[in-house]
Amino acid sequence: MTNKNIVIEGARICFPNFSGKEGQFNPNGNRNFCVLLDADLAERLKEDGWNIKYLTPRNPDDDRQAYMQVMVKYGNIPPKIYLVRSDSKVLLDENTVGVLDWAEMKNVDIVIRPYNWDVGGRSGVKAYVKTLYVTIAEDEFASKYRDCPDSASNIMMSDFE
Repeated sequence: MTNKNIVIEGARICFPNFSGKEGQFNPNGNRNFCVLLDADLAERLKEDGWNIKYLTPRNPDDDRQAYMQVMVKYGNIPPKIYLVRSDSKVLLDENTVGVLDWAEMKNVDIVIRPYNWDVGGRSGVKAYVKTLYVTIAEDEFASKYRDCPDSASNIMMSDFE
């Protein structure tokens, strides 16, 4: 068991489900993603009780890739999740964090907090987002049109009827 946060700069994440959409491996409302880990960090975390899993390699000669599922919960201790652009950052909330499911992520920095659990004689450490900064890749026109107001938000549907 541990009380130490995990800090990863330049993290690689996979299987994003910030919206909590129901899927084959995910019940509805369960917001999470996986973070890929290097072998040394994975081994240290496993020794401390974190739930480390491994992806099956496509090529049998390749090493297995370690990863850990990280939960995104907006309950007692809500995470601070920021969407970062070249000129600003925006704090995402429970209603907006789902945009990260489809974002092209250029860089991810994360602080993961532990939750030590003990149920029925079994114990472990569950991972939760404490802080997450996601820098998105911007296309060639992002800076050109950044200051243009979004006038579509003011258009009434009756204008098209």
